[in-house]
Amino acid sequence: MTARLADIAAQAGVSEATVSRVLNGKPGVATGTRESVMAALDVLGYERPVRLRTRSAGLVGLITPELDNPIFPALAQVIGQALTRQGYTPVLATQTPGGSTEDELTEMLVERNVSGIIYVSGLHADTTADTGRYDRLRAQDIPFVLVNGFSPQIQAPFVSTDDRSATQLAVRHLASLGHTRIGLAVGPRRFVPVQRKIEGFRSGMAERAGLTGEQAEELIQHSLYTMEGGQAAAAALLAQGCTAIVCASDMMALGAIRAARQAGHRVPQDISVVGYDDSPLIAFTDPPLTTIRQPVQAMGQAAVRTVLEEIGGTPAPHTEFMFMPELVVRGSTAAAPSARAR
Repeated sequence: MTARLADIAAQAGVSEATVSRVLNGKPGVATGTRESVMAALDVLGYERPVRLRTRSAGLVGLITPELDNPIFPALAQVIGQALTRQGYTPVLATQTPGGSTEDELTEMLVERNVSGIIYVSGLHADTTADTGRYDRLRAQDIPFVLVNGFSPQIQAPFVSTDDRSATQLAVRHLASLGHTRIGLAVGPRRFVPVQRKIEGFRSGMAERAGLTGEQAEELIQHSLYTMEGGQAAAAALLAQGCTAIVCASDMMALGAIRAARQAGHRVPQDISVVGYDDSPLIAFTDPPLTTIRQPVQAMGQAAVRTVLEEIGGTPAPHTEFMFMPELVVRGSTAAAPSARAR
């Protein structure tokens, strides 16, 4: 302990007695001197005493599922830039298979005294997950905002894309091209965005193809949000005679194009494919991908604005800020073969 006091005193340029007074929380030390001692602790790698830790006004955590899907780096960039412009420092925490869980990343951020946390497509979107973790975070008085995946059990503000409208837009576009056998490739059913996409798909198929809910359900394949997942789902849908496929991510859509080509089909002459996200570079694939664009810029800025309002003492209502998606038509969709023949 004596050696440590001497090191800290030398680094801060004060006496060991002053260091002792600061570490023990005693009065009579000037603010500047106290800050010098605390800075010396940080520089030397010593952990600050628990009673002296204060929540940093400059750190905001951002937890994402992974970075393989291009939509997550895009959101992270927007959120990080918006935080930086407001004088805050973003701390990116990413989950990886076999790596840290959302709970472990949350604990790590809390230990570093972040002022708030933004969750992107986290466990809040999983209808089978325990929402108590967010109640405990709220009890610690840590502001947080949840992106994509609403839960009425969680007392927090949400920022989401209107997934129902997204699949309705895709179905209407494909139906206008003469497609009647349209399939949907999505992720696991337990996730809120998936459930909403299915609702929009069923509504669109009832409106444009006259299918009942059960008939539309037969044209839905659940898989992983990866190229391989999209390929597997698309192969099953092609075997059912689908001439168009709506995918829940751009990565899945690239897999669907691969499946179509492996089955001897041309895209878009034989099979039309629609993605979801409008990820960076997706306009330069072969063919350029027709997709549903998530308003990443607006959503990221809204998430930052909301969490900073909470940090500033103006709690946002327990509600969902819903953003409308946009259909971006490119080269992966065309008239159905039957419509061209007519």
